[in-house]
Amino acid sequence: MAPAAAKLVSQTVLPPKPQTSAPIRDFTQPWLDLNGKAVLVTGGTGSFGKHFVKTVVEQYKPRRLVIFSRDELKQFEMQQMFPMERHPFMRYFIGDVRDRDRLELAMRDIDYVIHAAALKQVPTAEYNPFECIRTNVFGAENVVSAALRRNVKKVIALSSDKAANPVNLYGASKLASDKIFVAANNLAGADGTRFGVVRYGNVMGSRGSVLPFFRKLVEEGAESLPITDARMTRFWITLTQGVNLVLSSMEMMRGGEIFVPKIASTTVTDLAKTVAPNLGQKIVGIRPGEKLHEIMIPADDSRWTVELDDRFVILASFAAAAREAYINRGARPVPEGFAYSSDANPERLDARGLQALLAQAFA
Repeated sequence: MAPAAAKLVSQTVLPPKPQTSAPIRDFTQPWLDLNGKAVLVTGGTGSFGKHFVKTVVEQYKPRRLVIFSRDELKQFEMQQMFPMERHPFMRYFIGDVRDRDRLELAMRDIDYVIHAAALKQVPTAEYNPFECIRTNVFGAENVVSAALRRNVKKVIALSSDKAANPVNLYGASKLASDKIFVAANNLAGADGTRFGVVRYGNVMGSRGSVLPFFRKLVEEGAESLPITDARMTRFWITLTQGVNLVLSSMEMMRGGEIFVPKIASTTVTDLAKTVAPNLGQKIVGIRPGEKLHEIMIPADDSRWTVELDDRFVILASFAAAAREAYINRGARPVPEGFAYSSDANPERLDARGLQALLAQAFA
């Protein structure tokens, strides 16, 4: 709720107008072949999980596709979308990533695991710190342990821009999770399970993001949209881009990488203006645990980071062979001190680019 001191956005504090529209990449290459494979998705009834399943159903014929989550109602609703009569390879497992034994049972004969389960709401994590740690940190440990015991081929964990230089518990828990998955490659040995991480920004249209909130306010007849700070910038990615990024990174990964997509950023005021050009905007102040700008690659990680045409790859400090392999496939080391942040991102969305991304997000 906006505080009483909320005021109209002043023209003098608005950031500079974005540059020319950035490219919208699809992240489809290299292509991962899931035909005949068994795949498990933790948190599979969430926004990412649903879109991942939709993509797999449309493009592949897997041997088995397992949805692992703890909400029976969401699983029931998902079964109506993807009935087993039409998709006999679908399986639905009730379970929690806090339960290592249940994870191990669900991963029997699984080739690939996508770990999307997490407590993601920043205020919820701040108010319930023990629950956040049990799911995001201990849950990551359980996924690693179960995958190693079941000899899963590859595991990709979904991370967040909030894991880089975290200022809230959610971000700190995801940083810990990232470290767990990177270090898990040391436990696997040369021929064991490969673990990697995909880190990206705000997902347009996902549950809990600002975009559905703005659209809801517009539908309810709001006279203005709340803006925390007129200078605030964010990275944006669609669910389709996110799913493609996970699939192509899983094909590319050698173990220990954190994959960061090259995606555009914009100010929150420009997003609000595009969603509701006729509505005013009110400054309501930055919430506890919220950043003015997001960062996905801190400067301290630059010495381990290489750049490809459509993504950056933060390599594990112990992965000298992997670095050489990426260089051989055309990757370029980034300059020392390089940082990838939403305010300094050279790829900024203008009004036309933002409309194009919104159209993709809600296609």
